[in-house]
Amino acid sequence: MIPLSYGLLGLLARQPLSGYDLAQYMKKRVAPMWSALPSQIYPELAKLEAQGMVTHHVVEQHDYRPDKKVYEITKAGREALRHWVTEPTPVTTLRDEFVLKAYSLWLADPHEALTRFREHEQAHSQQLADYEALLARLRREWGSALDQMNSPLFGSSIAIHYGIGYERHYVHWCRQVIEQLEQQLHGEQAAREEEPSSRPSSEQSS
Repeated sequence: MIPLSYGLLGLLARQPLSGYDLAQYMKKRVAPMWSALPSQIYPELAKLEAQGMVTHHVVEQHDYRPDKKVYEITKAGREALRHWVTEPTPVTTLRDEFVLKAYSLWLADPHEALTRFREHEQAHSQQLADYEALLARLRREWGSALDQMNSPLFGSSIAIHYGIGYERHYVHWCRQVIEQLEQQLHGEQAAREEEPSSRPSSEQSS
């Protein structure tokens, strides 16, 4: 099975969920670790069910809404998840298009580069605030359960802490680059202002 399979099992090990709910949870709760589109999730659920890792039942809905499938993890799925968690994991390499662009930033217009870095600084600052608010809410609601290793909330807590650390680092990096770009632009502006005027003075023209 692929990592997405285990990510879905990890969510279903906490509670039964529909495909839509799984997509939302992947977006909101698993985002610090993994991302997946709904178009990837539904085919993977079908594979998991064919492998006996999950099962589903149909829930009838009203108000003209279509019936929905609610998935549950099976004993085999829980056992597979339990073994996978402690298997050796290869060290992965970061793939970030914005960082790749930064590698060639020396070719860019400094003003445009500054705009892009300010945009990313704001986006990651917002994500950091969201993670910190989520962790604070979980701490208020569940207290010490976040520190108990046999609780699903322990896994949620350490994953959110990872997300907080990552976003803090990203924001710090963006701010460092912004400061460097601003200093360069200010230096260029000061140099232009200090340049002698090309227009001859009255003394030179007399």
